[in-house]
Amino acid sequence: QVQLVESGGNSVQAGGSLSLSCTASGDPARLHYMAWFRQAPGQEREGLVVFFGSSGSTRFADSVKYRFTGSRDNAKRTIYLKMHDLTPDDTAMYYCATTNREFLRTPLAPNGYDYWGQGTQVTVFS
Repeated sequence: QVQLVESGGNSVQAGGSLSLSCTASGDPARLHYMAWFRQAPGQEREGLVVFFGSSGSTRFADSVKYRFTGSRDNAKRTIYLKMHDLTPDDTAMYYCATTNREFLRTPLAPNGYDYWGQGTQVTVFS
C-alpha cells in the first residue's frame, strides 16, 4: 500500500507563484510513475506532469509546460510542483498520484493511477 500526502496549497494573487510537494510512503524505487493532477469544480481531472521513475525524466501537459516546473527527491520520497505566473484558471484541487504498474500508455491520464493523495487546494484571485 502506498500513501501520498500533498502540501503547499494556498491562496495567491494572480501572477504569483506557489510550490506544492507530495511525499510518498512505501518504496519509491517501485513507483514507476508519479504525477500531479488538478481538478476544478465541474471539470475533469487534468494531468499536469508525470515523473518517470526509470529515467528520472518528466513530461508536462502542454497547458502548463511553460509556467510549471517539477522536481523529484528520491531520498525524501517527494515530488515537487512549482507553479509560476498563476491565473484564476489555475484554481483547483491539486492531487498527486502514483502506481505500481510498470507501463502506462497515457501517463497523463488519471485512469492509470492506483494511489491518490487527499489533495491540496490552490486558489488564485485577481
